[in-house]
Amino acid sequence: MITVTLYSCPECRLCEQAEADLASLRGEFPHRLVVLDVEADEGLLRKYGTAIPVAEIGPYRLEVPFDRQKLAMTLGAARDRATQLEAADDEVYRKKVKRGQKISSADRFFRWFSNHYMLAFNFFVLLYVGLAFVAPVMQHAGMIAPARITYAVYSRLCHQLAYRSWFLYGEQIAYPREAAGVEGLMTYEEATGRDSGDLFAAREFIGNEQLGYKVAFCQRDVAIYGAMLLFGLVFAAFKTKIKPLPVWAFVLLGLVPIGLDGFSQLISQLFPWDLLPYRESTPFLRTLTGSLFGLSIAWFGYPLVEETMVETRKVIAVKFAALGEGTTSEVCSTKTSEV
Repeated sequence: MITVTLYSCPECRLCEQAEADLASLRGEFPHRLVVLDVEADEGLLRKYGTAIPVAEIGPYRLEVPFDRQKLAMTLGAARDRATQLEAADDEVYRKKVKRGQKISSADRFFRWFSNHYMLAFNFFVLLYVGLAFVAPVMQHAGMIAPARITYAVYSRLCHQLAYRSWFLYGEQIAYPREAAGVEGLMTYEEATGRDSGDLFAAREFIGNEQLGYKVAFCQRDVAIYGAMLLFGLVFAAFKTKIKPLPVWAFVLLGLVPIGLDGFSQLISQLFPWDLLPYRESTPFLRTLTGSLFGLSIAWFGYPLVEETMVETRKVIAVKFAALGEGTTSEVCSTKTSEV
């Protein structure tokens, strides 16, 4: 049987007329009608706004204005197409019909995930950056083995250079290189007595009781994922009210600052010359540029993910409503009818 999805809202005269027209055509064109209230889902409301009613009939779509005659023509086209595909024994169509006749575990998962994906994203980012702070906590508490395992795992994800990391439980929160020129902080060379040019030693140095223990992520990575988490919490509360960051703004806000700070540092240290003197970034600049980068990634990406989830919620809502299983109140208000 053909499924017709009608996007409407309460007290809409055109929507009521479209629903009445479809009801009058059921005898000639048997179909299952699923009515979705766009006002019950912010994503659908943003997508359709006042451009309703919208009718999806099989693979066809009718946008306002349309009348009973157009509905009849489209229902007939959908019926003829279904008849032809059934007669041709189209395997793809047969599998699609079969999937549409039952609700799978994947359908249930995606119904949950499309409504709670930001909870999952934020939890993952919190866990990801949080464990980096758990490493020095465990080290300080004498839990040496799990701390070292955590450091080892994160060493595959970050350079962990001690002079570019935050420290907990020590005299200072950071021990920057002497070349960074940060006033008021003891340098890495002074604190450890080590040569900052020895990268292996800087990676391996976790800390001690006097200096504290380093976070398993560098300062820039902490800023990146911390900013993503903060924006994720804000986006979870407002979602569709936050529009995607334009590409030009993503480049200007996210890529340019971190590129200038990171690559100028890298190039100056690998190929020192008069035009680009040797430089070492500071904890403040790493935090600033990392935060801007993390913020721009989340601001650019999360609204786009929400647009995809709106489509997922819509498809899942139609399927659940059409098969009459449970309610779809967490997706949007629906009602179904069929011959």
